[in-house]
Amino acid sequence: MPAVRNRLTRRLLTAAVLALGLCAPLAPQAQTSDGSAADAGAWRHAATLIGEPKYEPGFAHFDYVNPDAPKGGLVRLAAMGTFDNFNYMLAGVRGNLGAGLGLVYETLMTPSMDEPLTDYGLIAEAMRFPEDYSSVTFRLDPDARWHDGVPITVEDVIWSFETLKASNPMMKSYYADVEAAEETAEGEVTFRFAVEGNKELPKIMGQLPVLPEHWWTDPSRSADRTSLEPPLGSGPYRLADYSPGRSITYERVPDAWAVDHPTNVGKYNFDTIRYEYFRDETVMLEAFKGDAYDFRTEVSARDWAQGYGFPARERGAVALETFPMLASGRMQAFVPNLRQERFQDERVRRALNYAFDFEDINRTIFFGAYERIDSFFEGTDLASSGLPEGRELEILEEYRGRIPDAVFTETWTNPTSGDAQARRDNLREADRLLREAGWVVEGGRRVNAETGELLEIELLLDLPSHERYALPYAQALERLGIRLAVRIVDSAQYENRLRAFDFDIVTHLWPQSLSPGNEQRDMWGSRAADLAGSDNVAGIRNPVVDELIERLVRAGTREELVATTKALDRVLLHNDYVIPHWYLGEQRTARWNRFSHPETMPRYAGAAFPTVWWYDAEKARETGAAR
Repeated sequence: MPAVRNRLTRRLLTAAVLALGLCAPLAPQAQTSDGSAADAGAWRHAATLIGEPKYEPGFAHFDYVNPDAPKGGLVRLAAMGTFDNFNYMLAGVRGNLGAGLGLVYETLMTPSMDEPLTDYGLIAEAMRFPEDYSSVTFRLDPDARWHDGVPITVEDVIWSFETLKASNPMMKSYYADVEAAEETAEGEVTFRFAVEGNKELPKIMGQLPVLPEHWWTDPSRSADRTSLEPPLGSGPYRLADYSPGRSITYERVPDAWAVDHPTNVGKYNFDTIRYEYFRDETVMLEAFKGDAYDFRTEVSARDWAQGYGFPARERGAVALETFPMLASGRMQAFVPNLRQERFQDERVRRALNYAFDFEDINRTIFFGAYERIDSFFEGTDLASSGLPEGRELEILEEYRGRIPDAVFTETWTNPTSGDAQARRDNLREADRLLREAGWVVEGGRRVNAETGELLEIELLLDLPSHERYALPYAQALERLGIRLAVRIVDSAQYENRLRAFDFDIVTHLWPQSLSPGNEQRDMWGSRAADLAGSDNVAGIRNPVVDELIERLVRAGTREELVATTKALDRVLLHNDYVIPHWYLGEQRTARWNRFSHPETMPRYAGAAFPTVWWYDAEKARETGAAR
């Protein structure tokens, strides 16, 4: 799909944090390994939402890796925009974080890529929690070391948690229910929660990135300032070199403490990973054709259909391949700013949807590649459909009178416009809704009947390629008397305006895990609506949404979680908060044909490039891709 900047993804960086929302099952009543009380929970090497972890304690490696993959070689990746910061703690707050920084750091636990809902110990060799989920304790691996050889300690974990929470407003909101972190035994850190029954919190704390206290508290450094000093980490790579705004180079750390850890065997096979920066998408594609970098995910349907007919592709030196995307859902949309009074009327927002002719844009611009999004959890079994029934209906009945009546009687759908008559009908309906909301047409312009205010809107974008679908939308709105000004700004200005909610409408993407929970507060919760940098870009303030999010967070079973998520989905949809875009259930990739991947690929990670791939010199010679 067209590239959409997602600040949540950039803020959280690592694949582990991208898996937000995973939960663990109830801890069994059993004696712990050290003989402590059973109600503290049994030590475990992994936690999963459904059934049992696939891999037993002491497993050698994940099934989807090649444990004998050769180490070596260089892989070059591309990044859009620029960077001016390597301080992870300020990601999404100040500056533009350098691409790939997650390679430097590790988390307490790390996800498996062939299980949708399972994490295994990394820095923490084991974890436990009581049945009421009032706390979680992690036991650190005594072998865990920073790249300078200093052991990773409980103090590092506590400092990381407290500093991230203090430095980053999003993290403060995300960790709002974590009231304390303390050392409870040698090598053990316990996080105590302000609530009970929140099954996500143990897993969320397992995904905490751990940073070196002794390095950051040096008088020459400050955790609350942006910095271009390469940071100290414990991960598979270190930041070796950079050219400001142009490139970042990471080198593999061959003696990193976890190089032979079961979760790392067969991964991180390249000696060097380099990110090359570009300011323009067209230039980026041409640079790929010229072998300036090695791998790209193709987000443009036009380029996928027409942009790869060049000699290197024709002779086999460049390969195209698609990978299924099964691990997450999404909502991508035009997002009106509800902080502005004119967008607070749902009839205005619904009218904006009636004006958007997805079918024509899909046919003429996207080569028919996409389907329309009609759920905030598109692509998962959490998406609502039909009319509510069963437990989902029971939940919604509790809010009857506080949510749109149509939730119970109508299946929410996007307007469709398969032909010219349907397009005219949609514009007529949009006109009716606008007039009902007090916006009439005078002299060909849409104005507020009471105040005389013109309905003029700025669509803020940061990529010129987005004009391809924005301009047809502007033309449709012009027929309704609405002027839509499409404004393209650079990435830094876009980020600053988005953080300050200084926009009329933007395009935004919200990723969803297969087990949503706490992160929904940041996406749709009232408290996040005015929190600078939050992911509640729309500015939603709805008490029922808040209550459903809290029910979701505390869902005791998978069945209850699914029913509550579908109920939340319906309430969000029937309030017409956004104008949904489109989706594609696969990752389209292009690569110079000098790499190989395991025969069995991870089911829930798309291409997983370059994590489980390696440089294949023989293939490079055979395909003419040797460099």
